[in-house]
Amino acid sequence: MSTDTQRSGPLSLLAHLNRDLPASIVVFFVALPLCLGIALASGAPLFSGVIAGIIGGIVVGLASGSQLGVSGPAAGLAVIVLAAISNLGSYEAFLAAVVLAGVFQFLLGQFKAGFIAYFVPSSVIKGMLTGIGLLIILKQIPHAFGYDADFEGDEAFEEAGGHNTFSDILQAWDLLTPGAILIAAVSFAILIFWDVYLSKKHRVFQVLQGPIVVVLTGIALNWAFMHEWLDFKLAADQIVSLPVASSLGDFASFFTHPDFSQMAQPLVIKTALVMAIVASLETLLCVEATDKLDPHKRVTPTNRELKAQGLGNVLSGLIGGLPITQVIVRSSANITFGAHTKMSAILHGFWLLLSAITIASLLNMIPLASLATILIMVGYKLAKPSLFKQMYALGWEQFVPFVVTIAAIVLTDLLTGIGLGLVVAIFFTLHHSYRNSHYIKQTRSNEEGREVYHLVLAEEVSFFNKASILEVLASIPRNSKVVIDCTNSKSIAYDVVEFIQDYQQQAKLKNIEVETIQFNPPKFMLGH
Repeated sequence: MSTDTQRSGPLSLLAHLNRDLPASIVVFFVALPLCLGIALASGAPLFSGVIAGIIGGIVVGLASGSQLGVSGPAAGLAVIVLAAISNLGSYEAFLAAVVLAGVFQFLLGQFKAGFIAYFVPSSVIKGMLTGIGLLIILKQIPHAFGYDADFEGDEAFEEAGGHNTFSDILQAWDLLTPGAILIAAVSFAILIFWDVYLSKKHRVFQVLQGPIVVVLTGIALNWAFMHEWLDFKLAADQIVSLPVASSLGDFASFFTHPDFSQMAQPLVIKTALVMAIVASLETLLCVEATDKLDPHKRVTPTNRELKAQGLGNVLSGLIGGLPITQVIVRSSANITFGAHTKMSAILHGFWLLLSAITIASLLNMIPLASLATILIMVGYKLAKPSLFKQMYALGWEQFVPFVVTIAAIVLTDLLTGIGLGLVVAIFFTLHHSYRNSHYIKQTRSNEEGREVYHLVLAEEVSFFNKASILEVLASIPRNSKVVIDCTNSKSIAYDVVEFIQDYQQQAKLKNIEVETIQFNPPKFMLGH
């Protein structure tokens, strides 16, 4: 890794501006509809999502140690936010909970709770990335067809009105919109041509990213459709819908402030705790996933990340924004389109701010079909078929948790999917531990004519190994000898120690001689 990559000062951030600048523009285009869609799904003011995106980009980007992670409002919190606003009775009271959640997150980082991220197996993280990739593709197909009933950024299988991810695609097929399909087709052609051909021809096509051309082309086609060209006009729900301020004073009215008089209410504290825990888990999982996608394999300091997210949530709550986490869709888009340092995430926050002040009307010309094609491309890069082949080659212990995580994410939601993947991964870990707690060898006989069985215990013998050791000792035949060798063992669980002591007594009933080597039970058990 180059020295300038390792530094985090201003000069190192500017050193890769030729890659970070175009990537930041792509991430901005991806983030804008996601911010608005998540705010809509949360039952919050639309601009609250943009505020969270601005703070997530600029403030969290500056404070974070993650080079490629992008933060903003997360779909995983939408249901919690929707319920919290209703239960607390006002958006201002909810903002007080967001501020408090940020304080809790900062304290989690201060108390070094970031270590939790390191307990998620690689198979589950890769399954998470692939599952998110498939989910992006499935969720964006309706938007590409012009059917936009579901909000941008939704990650849940079950949707409003009794629909789900798959029924939405079928519904979109029945309600095709010619204008959206044409825009999507042209956008796909541009992206594929750019990726396969142009980007390899000249450096200018690496700086001017294909998605930027896709968005500009989408705006031009939408403008043409508005003038009744071929009767392909797009509906209001098929384009970006950013609140437009007529003046700086009007723009200032988009910001809201928390009701601190509600801060000590038990329900506010409970809501803050739930948001802090869920947001921290989503952030830590995203950090692990983003680090795996990083071409330079840089490692994000997780405790610093929790503090940065906490700071971001405090500020977002103070000015009317939604809660913030690091988010995998924007982070993977950032990586896919060539970002090198966190300057890309910081700049995307500035673009959100500047555009909301100056060119909101122009942004409201962007078709969702254009953005859908960009996200589908990101999804494909995350869920390439070759990855399934690689994971299968690693064996069932890696492949099964990987596949279960993917299926569960697609059929439930992100956190549930990861939880189920973890359960399966833990099962394989325990099974592996069960099979590798010991090995046994048999010698012909000793001087007394007894068959001798030599049982060598592993370095770490836990409670989960008890069953396998019990099974092998129960299989020792009558009138034989067993040597229980603890020479290699640094730790033997109390349950196993107690069982070995009991076995020494039971063995006499079968005329089995038991010899132990370096078996040192606790002193209080010696008389057991």
